[in-house]
Amino acid sequence: MKTLRFLALACFVLLGVVSCKKKFDIDKMSIDDTKLETFFERYPEFADYEDQITDLYEKHQNHFIWYDDSGRVDFAEVLYNRAGQMGSEGVVTKLPYRDKIAAIYELDEKKKPETDNDLLISGMYFFYTSKVLEGLDADKSKQTGWYLPREKGAYVDYLDQLMKDPDLIKKDEKELIGQYYNLRKGLQRYREIQKKGGWGTINWPEGRKSFKPGDNAPEIAQIRRRLAITGDLATDSKSTIFDESLKAGLAQYEQRQGRTPDNVVTPALVKELNVPVAARIKTIVVNMERCRWIDPDITDSKELIAVNIPSYRLVYFREGKPVLESNVVVGKELNKTVVFSGKMSYLVFSPYWNIPPSIIKKEIQPGIDADPDYLEKHNMEWNNGQVRQKPGDNNSLGLVKFMFPNSNNIYLHDTPAKSLFSKDSRAFSHGCVRVEKARDLAVRILDGDKNWTPQKIDEAMHAGKESQYALKRKIPVYIAYFTARADENGNVSFFEDVYQRDDRLAHLLYTE
Repeated sequence: MKTLRFLALACFVLLGVVSCKKKFDIDKMSIDDTKLETFFERYPEFADYEDQITDLYEKHQNHFIWYDDSGRVDFAEVLYNRAGQMGSEGVVTKLPYRDKIAAIYELDEKKKPETDNDLLISGMYFFYTSKVLEGLDADKSKQTGWYLPREKGAYVDYLDQLMKDPDLIKKDEKELIGQYYNLRKGLQRYREIQKKGGWGTINWPEGRKSFKPGDNAPEIAQIRRRLAITGDLATDSKSTIFDESLKAGLAQYEQRQGRTPDNVVTPALVKELNVPVAARIKTIVVNMERCRWIDPDITDSKELIAVNIPSYRLVYFREGKPVLESNVVVGKELNKTVVFSGKMSYLVFSPYWNIPPSIIKKEIQPGIDADPDYLEKHNMEWNNGQVRQKPGDNNSLGLVKFMFPNSNNIYLHDTPAKSLFSKDSRAFSHGCVRVEKARDLAVRILDGDKNWTPQKIDEAMHAGKESQYALKRKIPVYIAYFTARADENGNVSFFEDVYQRDDRLAHLLYTE
């Protein structure tokens, strides 16, 4: 009996020793340089990442990255799971060599690794970070009219952080701007709607101009169903009467799009509601891509003025919170407002408008040719061979302009044409951005400056004589182009693609 117990104990100890023994010594294994060189010939879809992959292995003295003495590292599993869900990140291209990579993960994780296994996982890592965190390269984003500065991610160094803490890749707050994650929630909601069949088409009766509260028609039930599907109506009563609940649902929808509700359903509104869910999903994907191009550090700015061209909206942020919002007018199709950033450094009160030569040629000179008194009637004058409009209430720049020097000659300014701000589509300017609440913006910008009070600002704006004031700090100004935005619950607002840029970007994404 003692002998049996001894043998059992010896066997237990022996098994313990065997189980604790290293299956292989990773320190004695390295990536063969020749295999690294030929890897990209065998797997050309990862060739775009050759420099990064080479740098990664050089940094680690050509040792295996994704395996240690015990087998595959934990983060390799996390990465594979995330890479398999890139569709939820708005990435429409498929993971290259998916079957080969899947076969790696079907192997015993403690099995001695092959060189190609490690290299394929590295390729998957850089594909993931490129598509999910970085997006299209800067040259391609410029093809879509995007000139905001872009920071290239250091994903070789980032991997070291992820290896130490794999949960970092699941955390949203640092790698991309918050709007990206809101849109991701919206993408999930709209894909669920798509799975359930979408929302169909609302018919518009021939000869009908509008529907108003109290009207009764079969089409009203279709409108009600459409609003219920996107959550603007809590329930679908299937009623054909334009009642208070429908009125409230329409108001919520209109406000979400940045419009003032008017309790009227028009053919234009129904056309908008009839945009297929697949098209809305594509718009969300396109705007998630644009979010990848924004440096998330901008949200740490103490001050920031952001203009979104498609929503015709300006927001002035301090410490990450909006302190002023204003409607804006942007450039019309022939004078597109440029997507870029600058630093606001000074304000000009009672400004002259130094009219660009192109406008003189197209608009002013024909006016002078037709009427010798044209300049006087428009409060204009010649100045050193150029035409300028003198300060005053009717000056095209209004009473104040906000300057952030740039090669595009774009700036923010007031305007006497206040009626334009009431229109839903507001692309009328020659390229600069007209601000509805220009006076309020000036007051906000200068409210911490002891040299100014609201009264002094009003006096300077109405002085009839141009004056400049240099700000004590420079304020970042971002002019961007987003045709969709979402709140923290994933409720998405869609805006007019005023410069027709979404399709161009979608083509780049869907053919990558």
